[in-house]
Order: sequence, then structure tokens, then C-alpha cells
Amino acid sequence: MDVLSIFALILLIFVVLCLAYGMIIIHDIPYHIALKRQHPHADAIHVAGWVSLFTLHAIWPFLWIWATVYTPERGYGTGKVPPNSADGLAKRVTELEERLAALESRNS
Repeated sequence: MDVLSIFALILLIFVVLCLAYGMIIIHDIPYHIALKRQHPHADAIHVAGWVSLFTLHAIWPFLWIWATVYTPERGYGTGKVPPNSADGLAKRVTELEERLAALESRNS
């Protein structure tokens, strides 16, 4: 084999490895978004990203959506405050204090 053939073979192997690595990196994007947003299902998104590699990428757009709709402040954006947020806990404590005061005044 001459030098040019060896160089072409090495270049071909390099390109194939780069494409494989690129596919893995692209499929981890929803997982990294989920980690950044402190998503409670980040591990499930990561596993589903690997599964999407074997399902011809059919579920990958849904993983992207699933990872991006969650924010720690609003949850999934349904308008309800997540129960473990500071605002949610303060609101819940206030409601419980009001109920307790109403019960105490009714029993007195």
C-alpha cells in the first residue's frame, strides 16, 4: 500500500469516529438541558436519549420538549406553584395559619 492509501484509510476512520461521537453528543443535548434546569426526570431523559439512538431518533424531539418545558420556579408551567418552592411553602404556611386561626376562633 502506498502512503496516499494509508492516509485515506486513516482519514476515513477519523471521519466515522467523529460522526459517531457527534451523534452521541447531539443525543445528550436534552439531558444537559434537563440538568441545567434541575429537571426531576433528568435520568429518564438521559436513558431515553440513548434509546432514541436505537429507535431511529423518533423520540428525540419529544425529549427536547420534555427537557425544556420544566423550570424550577414554575414546574411545567401549568400556573400552579410547585409545592417544594419557597413561594409555595410560604403560601401553604399562610393558608394553614388562617385555617388554624379559624378553627380556634370557632372552638372558643
